[in-house]
Amino acid sequence: MAVQIFGRGKCFDTKKAERFFKERRIPYQYVDLDKYGISKGELTSVIRAVGGWEKVVKDSSELRYFSPEAIVTELLDDPRKLLTPIVRNGKKATVGFDENGWKELAL
Repeated sequence: MAVQIFGRGKCFDTKKAERFFKERRIPYQYVDLDKYGISKGELTSVIRAVGGWEKVVKDSSELRYFSPEAIVTELLDDPRKLLTPIVRNGKKATVGFDENGWKELAL
């Protein structure tokens, strides 16, 4: 499976992730979260891979009293609450600027 980068056009960390894979000539697919969003299956896979929904959101305090299903629904409805970039390759994923994690995904 190819590397996927979910991010925003104006996010500097997303641009760093794209540059990281371009410089190493690793093919990737870029998905603009603001334009296309992320599917429920992809989001739950990322949450499972990184170890919890708290690691994929900017501010976990406003979602802490929601049920897990309601959290996923809220994040799908408003992807601006997600940290970017979300980089995934199969069942592995990283969130935010994580160059060491990207190296593992590139293998």
